[in-house]
Amino acid sequence: MEPTHWLGVEIRHLAALEAVAREGSFGRAAQRLGYTQSAISQQIATLERIAGAKMFERPGGPRRVSLTEAGTLLLRHAESIVARLRAAEADIASLLAGEGGMLRVGTYQSVGAKILPTLMRRFRESWPHVEIQLTEDASDERLIKLVERGELDVSFAMLPVLDGPFEAVELLRDPYVVLVAAGSPLAGKRSVRVGDLEGVHLIGNRVCRTTALAESALRMRGVAAEVTFRSDDNGTVQGLVAAGVGAALVPLLAVEGSDERVAVLELDPPIPPRVIQMVWHRDRYRSPAALAFVEVTQQVCAELAGGSERPPPYAVASII
Repeated sequence: MEPTHWLGVEIRHLAALEAVAREGSFGRAAQRLGYTQSAISQQIATLERIAGAKMFERPGGPRRVSLTEAGTLLLRHAESIVARLRAAEADIASLLAGEGGMLRVGTYQSVGAKILPTLMRRFRESWPHVEIQLTEDASDERLIKLVERGELDVSFAMLPVLDGPFEAVELLRDPYVVLVAAGSPLAGKRSVRVGDLEGVHLIGNRVCRTTALAESALRMRGVAAEVTFRSDDNGTVQGLVAAGVGAALVPLLAVEGSDERVAVLELDPPIPPRVIQMVWHRDRYRSPAALAFVEVTQQVCAELAGGSERPPPYAVASII
């Protein structure tokens, strides 16, 4: 087939491919895109004719349709192309909005509790006409995917960032600490040795990469972490620690420092801290408001990392 035949592929064909693959149904894909089912079927048929290959296995009845090998291959390209179109739409909207409009920010719990309050107050003082739309998710990987698809303008994320069209700036190095119940024999200590965590029942995160990074660091030190319960709610993790269910190895930002039911211990020697960054799409237009938001975020995080009011573990771990 001549390569020029592929010029007949239109964005709507690729959007239909993506929608059917996500929904597993031509009917649900039609509802999602606002088309009739017959229109979706025609778009997929056109795409298959141009590509010279079947995109979906159609079992019939209520069973989900599934991608063929050719469909799986083309879907990877379709997702990138459709994502760029959505990003272009968002860019034009930002450009036309000027100093107003909407700024869409991805975040997660610990950032929301410790960084966002000060950040939002300061940003609104200088940009009162910009509406901030927050999207919170326990998985920063999902947030980064939203940045790639143009559904978020910027997002907080942890290193390492997924491969893709991204740029990032480091904001804060967040040290890991050990939480134990106030009545624990360890509660009176300032620190706990890494090796002492061998065999300790730990409470960790489920989706968030925080625990995965910490567990990996422990394995590199020869310590096998025994995680007995997982939750992506920081309050639940800390509450279970307070109840004596187990200890927790968590970033300092995730700790509610005023909770007298728990004790916060440093790690000796420390493991590498969680590195928090702000990520954006490198090929997208960044509005003046988006640029200002990143700048204010850097200022707030620099103060948090270097301020005199931070808890003692920050003072030690920030020099790692």
